[in-house]
Amino acid sequence: MSTVLYALGRWSYRHPWRVLVSWLLLLALAGGGAAVFMKGTDNSFSIPGTEAQEGIALLDRSFPQASGTSAQMVVVAADGDSVADAPYRSDIGDAVSQFEDIDGVIAVTDPYDEMVSGMVAEDESAAIVRLQFDGQSTDVSDETKSQLEDVAADLRDTLPAGSQVAMGGDLFSTSVPALSLIEAVGVLIALFVLIVTFRSFAVAWFPLVSALIGVGLAIALIYVSTAFASISSTTPMLAIMLGLAVGIDYALFIVARHQDQVRAGEDPEESAARATGTAGSAVVFAGVTVLIALIGLGFAGIPFLTTMGIAAAVAVAIAVVVAITLTPALLGFAKERVAGWGHGRKHRGMPLPGRRRAAEADATEAADDSAPDDAHADTRAATRAQTLTPAAKKPNRWVMLVTKHPLITTLAVVITLGVVAIPAASLALALPNAGQQPESSQARQAYDLTAEHFGAGANGPLIMTGTIVTSTDPLGLMDDLKTEIEKVPGVREVALATPNETADTGLIQIVPETGPDDPATAELVRALRDLAPELKDEYGVDLLVTGFTAVGIDISDQLGAALLPFGIFVVGLSLILLMIVFRSIWVPLTAALGYLLSVLAAFGVVSAVFEWGWGADLLHVDKTGPVISFMPIILMGVLFGLAMDYQVFLVSRMREDYVHARRGASSHATRSARDIAIGAVRSGFTASARVVTAAAVIMFAVFAAFVPEGDSSIKPIALGLAAGIAIDAFLVRMTLVPAVMALLGDKAWWMPRWLDRVLPHFDIEGEAVERELSLADWPEPGTTAVVVGEDVGVLADGGKSVGEVALFDGATFRVEPGGTLIATGDPRATRAFALVAAGRLAPTDGRLRVAGHLLPERAAWVRGHVGLALLGDADDRVDSLRRALSGRAELVVIDGVDALDGAERDQAAALLRDATAALAARATAERTPALTLLLTSRTDSAALALLADAHRPALSTLTLQTGATRSSTTAEVNA
Repeated sequence: MSTVLYALGRWSYRHPWRVLVSWLLLLALAGGGAAVFMKGTDNSFSIPGTEAQEGIALLDRSFPQASGTSAQMVVVAADGDSVADAPYRSDIGDAVSQFEDIDGVIAVTDPYDEMVSGMVAEDESAAIVRLQFDGQSTDVSDETKSQLEDVAADLRDTLPAGSQVAMGGDLFSTSVPALSLIEAVGVLIALFVLIVTFRSFAVAWFPLVSALIGVGLAIALIYVSTAFASISSTTPMLAIMLGLAVGIDYALFIVARHQDQVRAGEDPEESAARATGTAGSAVVFAGVTVLIALIGLGFAGIPFLTTMGIAAAVAVAIAVVVAITLTPALLGFAKERVAGWGHGRKHRGMPLPGRRRAAEADATEAADDSAPDDAHADTRAATRAQTLTPAAKKPNRWVMLVTKHPLITTLAVVITLGVVAIPAASLALALPNAGQQPESSQARQAYDLTAEHFGAGANGPLIMTGTIVTSTDPLGLMDDLKTEIEKVPGVREVALATPNETADTGLIQIVPETGPDDPATAELVRALRDLAPELKDEYGVDLLVTGFTAVGIDISDQLGAALLPFGIFVVGLSLILLMIVFRSIWVPLTAALGYLLSVLAAFGVVSAVFEWGWGADLLHVDKTGPVISFMPIILMGVLFGLAMDYQVFLVSRMREDYVHARRGASSHATRSARDIAIGAVRSGFTASARVVTAAAVIMFAVFAAFVPEGDSSIKPIALGLAAGIAIDAFLVRMTLVPAVMALLGDKAWWMPRWLDRVLPHFDIEGEAVERELSLADWPEPGTTAVVVGEDVGVLADGGKSVGEVALFDGATFRVEPGGTLIATGDPRATRAFALVAAGRLAPTDGRLRVAGHLLPERAAWVRGHVGLALLGDADDRVDSLRRALSGRAELVVIDGVDALDGAERDQAAALLRDATAALAARATAERTPALTLLLTSRTDSAALALLADAHRPALSTLTLQTGATRSSTTAEVNA
């Protein structure tokens, strides 16, 4: 992947206008699509398969006037007045008549109706007018809502001075999140951090431009999708928050790597390509972890949450693609100006890139002549320490302190985070309601007035419903059920108990003593459901508990139940991914445990603010209490991806230094393995701390900006993410992880051999790019060889265990255009050789270039351009060869030539002659293509016979021998 990104980065750098215009066109098209197809967001919450949802479905079928969403108007009389007296009674009656005439209103409950109780306060200080609608809240038009508010406003003007009228209820319980100037402050802080980090005004804009284009495209696509799917209003805001944060950070990692390389004298174009191949690989890995975690939100089995996760994942995916394409394009605009203040070549006396590379090559060659390979590699940390800038010396001093007293540091961090996590035990979950809206909101005013005069439970009535078709006395049955339910602790009153018009379905409206987001109300729902079987046995009615409040409680319960499996999924995934990247057991365990500490501490911060009220006024929290139900699972998913992001960028540099230091340990025999490991932790930390610090500060600023003026649904999520990022980056990744790794020493990089064999490899730091660049002139600059190999070998298990049987090893060979190589030996060895040459099998050792492409890095290209015929396994050997020669392949590998009989050999020879002639016919003034062959067989006689029939000379032969280990395998080349 890194080699593909390297090529993509170079192309984007060379064609900046094409890339920029392409993204702007995509943004314009998506924006136009959003303007045409957008249908608006949907704030109705449903959860298929739950009892509350089944109850709503039953009401839809048989009691439609009670199944839809509801609203209520609260009227509070002036001090000393009674709503039962004039003019309140008549004016409220007129308002009820006006409500009944509004489209969409299917039922209006008159508070003075003798069949209804609880609609007038006991002290007659207030009255409630309840309205029922056809469908859910999203089915009610804005025009209808406006008419309801107009009626309430007219009543407010008509009633005596000092009275209060407010419109609220389920219809107005959710608000649509909106951006404010406070969120822009987060972007400005990010810009300031970027300017300080890059020491350049021009370069600082690149991550912001990249992130804003990506966010704009993601939001436009989300609004387009509202034409085909139901999307909550929280989804776009979450996508903006995540897209901005990761978009800035991903571009930051690439630009920072590029700037460091340019300052070191690298050619800007080469540097942009290399930065995209190396840092871009880590960006892709980090983005994939976030994607998996967000898509994993489907664990909860709640449609709207799954949709939210997918939408946020789309925003992150776009941020990744924009970062690896648009960022190098923007660097192409800057050219050498990317170096920043005080780093111009005029001021530093820096040589031109070409001369600098030549000087470095000469110095490297001189060092190689005087020292063994990599003997000086373990001095990297010391060299880094000597060349540190003043800004880099601070993280260096920090990591020195942390690793000097690792046990004390580890205990201090764990104890601190444990204390911060204590409030998490008090965290309660609920869906948003009007009580969490700002006090200036009319819905919030209605909520508070209702709670004050009718009790908190009046804001979240429950409904019990069931089929009563078998009853001979529907009215008497409903009275009996009402009496039974009123006995349940937590029930304030039963406001209504009635059958429908056809007397086949009963409805019981229950007013709890506690509010809709109070844990006691959830206990009441469970108690009513526990009572239902007893009522069925006694009265023959199977009652379901439903209503807006019950749906919210069911969603909260299901989300709470999903946290453990989701946590296991996320932690398990992190262990596997990090084991693949770092080839270690302890590093992933440390990362996963650190992640758990960060999550629990973030939950603790949210609970301390929203449950305990610490700092609530400072953060403009209008009401303390339960937070939105899906906050924990979203925070776990997003923080997982970002934590792995920081882990990769920090620890990968530590591992890089450790590997190099271990290779050169022979020149420093006095240094122990533990000292080398600790030195690598310090040098790797110093090299990457600046960028990780900037990334964490930017993330924190973006998330924190959504807290003060954010929507009640977004506010706890933003606070949790901001706290989680700060805790994870600075306390876990930059303090706890180096301390634990210093405690473990070289054991931090231990992994069982069997596990190393099982796990795939992932090039996270662009090692393939570095290898390609180091072998760019091998075997010689501008080589004409079609296939060239040096000490190529393959072990039976892919080279993951010492002492395994070598299929072949030490093979050195070269084939020019139009030439032929015959490889002979054991059938397993020849088959492996054919697969390696055709890019189907990775070589274990040595160097191999096929058609100008290095293997295994460019295996994908080789597989697509090199023909392969495995004659030994083919049912029709001639047809297998024909397919390999199709597509005008100039290099064809044929395995098992000795499997051809006489007639098949004649046909095969004819196919080779035709392919050679076809290529010759394509000759131009600039180039003459020629068919190059690699043949394998037990002996060379069959291959020589085929070549003779095809009128092709045998240019070279290669004898492959198998052995127990690499050292016992030989190969010989006969020209």
